[in-house]
Amino acid sequence: MLPPTLSKRFQDRLQEHRPQLLSRADALLFYLSLAGLLIFVYDLGFGQAAATEQVFSVFYGSYTLVLVLVLVLRLFLLNRAGVPRGWVMVEVGLIVLAAYGAYLSFFPEQFFYYGTVLGRFVERGFLVLGVLLYIFLIELSRRSLTIYRLRYNPALLFIGSFVLLILLGAGLLLLPRATVQGIGPLDALLISTSAVCVTGLATVDTATYFTTFGKTVILMLIQLGGLGIMTFTSFLTLFFQRSSSFQNQLFMQGLVNEESIGNTMRTIGSIVGITFLVEFIGACLIYASISPVAVPHLSDRMGLAVFHSVSAFCNAGFSTLPAGLYNDGFRFNYPFQLVIIALIVVGGIGFPIIFNLYRYLRERGLSRWRQLVRRERYVYVPRIISVNTKLVLLTTAALLVGGTVLYGIFEYDNTLREHSGFGKFVTALFGSVTPRTAGFNTVDMAQLSTPIVLIYLLLMWIGASPGSTGGGIKTTTFALAFLNIASIARGKERLDVFGRHVPSKSVQQAFAVMMLSALVIGVATLSIAYFNPDIPILKAAFEVFSAYSTTGLSLNVTSELAAGSKLVIIITMFLGRVGTFTLIAGVVSKVNDATHRYPPENIIIT
Repeated sequence: MLPPTLSKRFQDRLQEHRPQLLSRADALLFYLSLAGLLIFVYDLGFGQAAATEQVFSVFYGSYTLVLVLVLVLRLFLLNRAGVPRGWVMVEVGLIVLAAYGAYLSFFPEQFFYYGTVLGRFVERGFLVLGVLLYIFLIELSRRSLTIYRLRYNPALLFIGSFVLLILLGAGLLLLPRATVQGIGPLDALLISTSAVCVTGLATVDTATYFTTFGKTVILMLIQLGGLGIMTFTSFLTLFFQRSSSFQNQLFMQGLVNEESIGNTMRTIGSIVGITFLVEFIGACLIYASISPVAVPHLSDRMGLAVFHSVSAFCNAGFSTLPAGLYNDGFRFNYPFQLVIIALIVVGGIGFPIIFNLYRYLRERGLSRWRQLVRRERYVYVPRIISVNTKLVLLTTAALLVGGTVLYGIFEYDNTLREHSGFGKFVTALFGSVTPRTAGFNTVDMAQLSTPIVLIYLLLMWIGASPGSTGGGIKTTTFALAFLNIASIARGKERLDVFGRHVPSKSVQQAFAVMMLSALVIGVATLSIAYFNPDIPILKAAFEVFSAYSTTGLSLNVTSELAAGSKLVIIITMFLGRVGTFTLIAGVVSKVNDATHRYPPENIIIT
């Protein structure tokens, strides 16, 4: 025991250097967790001999002991006066769990389920992996706060996050255990880009070419790409830190289309929460619609349900079924297809629309409840449904109904021939929904008639709605352009929609997006025609439209693309996901409007 003088001196020195020591402990935990995750990736990605697996098991135990010591040190240094009690309890629970994982790594036979699948799970250190992931996410959320203090253009950081995620995904797909027979770097880059950009184009069959590890990597890339890596890291900051800086909220305000800066982080939390809730409900419904005859094993049915729910909601189009949803066991499973349709529509309608509809239903429900239960007078709340919501809903409904009717007319005696009456309707509806950036197919795409292929080009080009997981020029862009043309034809000098004036800036931006998309699609189509002169120009254009709109449909030519064409598709998918307009806005410096105006002069248009 230390003398009182030395003890007092030690406490004073500790109190003085506590913030620096705590910061170093946090940094040490971050780098330890990062190194541990890299070692886990190496262990999972490369085949290991039996002796090597034993070495890894011992390593996980020793490594976790180090984590326990650092966690105890951080808990000791933590100033508990300013920390919630629940946070301290979580830290203590984390230490106990890590210590238990270390013990089981050294003595796995002490585990009750040793020798079973669960015992194997513990023996290989997956319990330690869970602890590592938790620690890494906590420290990553803390370090993400420093990103928002940098004076970089938010658009460039948004684009850079996608580039980083694509490269990381390509590296993981190149690991030996990710594929059955290996994959080339260019194909890995294309599939990683396709997953992150929620497209679905692939040069190989996802179902048979990738292992469970590889499919898990693709699933994670789809989820992170659909949400946006910046949105996900901001959610981690909100979840683990329980607070956010003004710079953080200001940075994310434009990315999540939030009008009020004070509601930015709440909106991010709602986006992630709704995503996981809808995907969970979708996975349950998909699981219920799958026959045990089609997929006998329980684990396979659960994996298939989760993968397709995430892929459908994110409008990704990836499938773990051979031949996709055209598979013999699912081609006529209409309840399964209806669930996929619902997930695609909800994911593609946009989070702002979901929030606006929720507010409308909540206000109407509360008003009716006050009338019936409390006998209060009805309170009218004006204009809950925004003009943006009305435009999106009407345009989406028109495209879905029009696409279904046209598909039924042109494909009735073609791809719909093998279906019954109700089956024809579901298949036609699916054929109208899937080109709206979803990418699934329940028919043989190579058998589609030319009129439907041309209609698909239009539907893919329009795509989903703003603030959604889908791509394309967006429904509001198309609607504004169409309404503006009608307004000009009627001799009006401004655009009014639903009793509201649309600013000229929105109309200009809509036409700019359309012009840029046409430019990218034209250049990409010509490039593929140059690198693959054997591919018909219509099929090449279809591939480019699908890539730019992040749809993922193909007329069975993706696997035939040359190396140059694959690079063109990669760039096109990336531009379609991050937005050509966003890319230009991030690179070109903004210029303030001049206070003076030049004399007007008309330009001859027609």
